Amino acid sequence: MAEVITVDDPDDPRLADYTGLTDVELRRRREPAEGLFIAEGEKVIRRALEAGYAMRSMLLSAKWTEAMRDVIDAVGAPVYVVEPALAERVTGYHVHRGALASMQRRPLPDAAELLRSARRVAVMEAVNDHTNIGAIFRSAAALGMDAVLLSPDCADPLYRRSVKVSMGAVFAVPYARLATWPADLAAVREAGCTLLALTPDETAVPLDELAPHRLEKVALMLGAEGDGLTARAQRAADERVRIPMAHGVDSLNVGAAAAVAFYAVTAGRPTA
Repeated sequence: MAEVITVDDPDDPRLADYTGLTDVELRRRREPAEGLFIAEGEKVIRRALEAGYAMRSMLLSAKWTEAMRDVIDAVGAPVYVVEPALAERVTGYHVHRGALASMQRRPLPDAAELLRSARRVAVMEAVNDHTNIGAIFRSAAALGMDAVLLSPDCADPLYRRSVKVSMGAVFAVPYARLATWPADLAAVREAGCTLLALTPDETAVPLDELAPHRLEKVALMLGAEGDGLTARAQRAADERVRIPMAHGVDSLNVGAAAAVAFYAVTAGRPTA
């Protein structure tokens, strides 16, 4: 059973994992270096535990202790109970969900390991917006994608905003980083994947014409909001594909485009 500790000092060193959560640059550097990430809200905390992540500690407002009682009883990590005003002083924002947990990161799998069994893979290039990362992972989980590969400059899927937007779906889809971009795309092809580069360019093949759900193994490449996939990434692809548009709309937000494309490559049939 975890130790439940009431804390009334915002400078208490035991709360160090939760300080400055709104400082994006600080947290982006600090969290991977210290091997932690923050799960926010009851559902996300439970999903992180169900996915096998170890809890370092939990920060709760008093009214959430009963709702999280089973978790408190099950984990061995300390639970810090604070007043909402103190939580805001520590984190830098109003923690309206009333529950935060510091979780221990795990080493990422090797991309080659994921590619051995994955048939439907999302590949992101320079997607550095945490909201988009979370939305893409949520769609990947919901629509049955098997894995996600990230270019070296993609945002961290375990950053608090990404985890929150995905509602914990970042824990459901295995992911890895490609060390060298775009050279490592060759390994994706060698694993048997047909590389499809998603672009709004009208010269690309419409997704429905290509029928990607009939391909044995597919790696769907997505680029950052605005610029999209670089020319180098597109040249590395086997085919450039697009989502047909109506009413003069030229493109979709990358999160929305990912959901449409994932449906196309999985034929809308989740694997679980």
